[in-house]
Amino acid sequence: MEEILTESEIKLDGVRQKILQVAQELSGEDMHQFHRAITTGLQEYVEAVSFQHFIKTRSLISMDEINKQLIFTTEEYGKENKTPSSDAQDKQFGTWRLKITPVDYLLGVADLTGELMRMCINSVGNGDIDTPFEVSQFLRQVYDGFSFIGNTGPYEVSKKLYTLKQSLAKVENACYALKVRGSEIPKHMLADVFSVKTEMIDQEEGIS
Repeated sequence: MEEILTESEIKLDGVRQKILQVAQELSGEDMHQFHRAITTGLQEYVEAVSFQHFIKTRSLISMDEINKQLIFTTEEYGKENKTPSSDAQDKQFGTWRLKITPVDYLLGVADLTGELMRMCINSVGNGDIDTPFEVSQFLRQVYDGFSFIGNTGPYEVSKKLYTLKQSLAKVENACYALKVRGSEIPKHMLADVFSVKTEMIDQEEGIS
C-alpha cells in the first residue's frame, strides 16, 4: 500500500505541475471568465486527491487543504528576466495560485463515491471486510452534508445528490448482505456477493 501511495503522490505532483502552467497562463486574467474551461479538470483533481487522502486517513480532505497545495512559488520569474529591473530584483520569486471553487470541490467529492464503490469491491475480493463498512459510514456522512445543501445550491450539485444517494444505498445494502451472510461465505466468494448485490439494486432502480 505504501508503494501505491508513493506512486500516487508522484502522479499528483505531475498534475500539480500542469495546474501551475494553467495558473501562470491565466495570471492577471479574470478567473471567472475562464472557469468553465478548467472546471472539469479541477473536479477530477479534487476527486483524485480526496481519494488518496481517504486511503491514508479515512477522512475527507478540506477545500482549504487542497487550495494550499495549489499555491506555487518558483524562481522562474527572476530567471526569465535576464536584465532585471529594480522591481524584478525585489521579486526574485514568482507566486501563482489556482483556487478550487466551492462548486469544484463539491462536484469532485461527489464523483469520489464511484471510486469508493470500486474500492469496496476490490477490498472484499482481497478478504478485507472492514473497508466496506468504513466506506459506508464515510459515504453516509458525505451524503448528510450534501443533504443540508439540498436544492438550494447550484444545479450541478443538486443533480449529484441523487447519484450520491444511489451509491450510498448500494454500499449499505451490500454491507448488509456481508453482515448477514459474510460468516457463511468463503472469502474468495464475498466479492461476487458484493457485486451481485449492487447489480440487483441497479436493476431494481432501472439503471442500465
